[in-house]
Amino acid sequence: MPKDQLAELTQPQRDRLAFIELRVRFVGEIRRQDLVARFGIQSAAATRDLALYKELSPGNIDYDPKGKAYVLGPDFRPIFDFPAERALSWLTQGFGDGEPMRLKAWVASESPSRLTHPDLDVLARVTRAIHQGCPLGIEYHSISSGRSDREIVPFALIDNGLRWHVRAFDRKSQEFRDFVITRIKQPMVLKGMPVASHEVNDQDIQWTRILELDLVPHPDQPHPEISEMDYGMERGMLKMKLRAAMAGYILRKWSVDCSPTHKLNSPEHRLWLRNHLALYGVRSAVLAPGYESPEPVEPEQDCD
Repeated sequence: MPKDQLAELTQPQRDRLAFIELRVRFVGEIRRQDLVARFGIQSAAATRDLALYKELSPGNIDYDPKGKAYVLGPDFRPIFDFPAERALSWLTQGFGDGEPMRLKAWVASESPSRLTHPDLDVLARVTRAIHQGCPLGIEYHSISSGRSDREIVPFALIDNGLRWHVRAFDRKSQEFRDFVITRIKQPMVLKGMPVASHEVNDQDIQWTRILELDLVPHPDQPHPEISEMDYGMERGMLKMKLRAAMAGYILRKWSVDCSPTHKLNSPEHRLWLRNHLALYGVRSAVLAPGYESPEPVEPEQDCD
């Protein structure tokens, strides 16, 4: 059994094998140079690690002579049991790619958990499509329209603090939208299917538009000096730069009062968006507390 064989290896070897698995599962390919660059080993040692991983689980990787890389095998079965948060940390922040082990914490701590974690097999297909620039066929379950079959062109993961989304061009609606990953079923990477120029991320206005927001202590809350300390303000203001596609999520997470007259005066609203007009035309602004659009704005599907 692979786990029995893994136990006989050194910790550095297991870490390198775990890295191989993460790369192949979530990116779709790995080269010897990836191991050399990540761990500072010789090319010959990287070759031995790849051969050992293939020996431990023969169906997991295949060599593609054309691309000169090891690619995901047709019968992939993970050797390592990576928690979803660990895999997402590696994908989005670039750390935590060693063997998943329960380590002793140096200090006691607690943090709020998410509603749920995405299925790693679904996540892996999403991230492989992103890395390889491929469309993704999905069965999607929407709050507004129910179940539907779609083709999307994904390009980024989005964390709204409670759940993970994927930002993608939706061929059904012909719009860029956010899709909740836990609502995606039966994803299939559509290799070889072309992607049109209007489907790539630099055509997503909500993604490329950068907002400059001015957050100040809420005028109706006591002790503004404490808010200045808590949020690291300078001269009584915190300037934030956000993508328009992310603004509503962040402003809701921070409980920022986005009303023109700072009318939300309950204790959780410690901040007020002073330049609320900066949200004009931002589709995610419907999620921002107190936001009043000067004209009707259609929210993106399932952007919550």
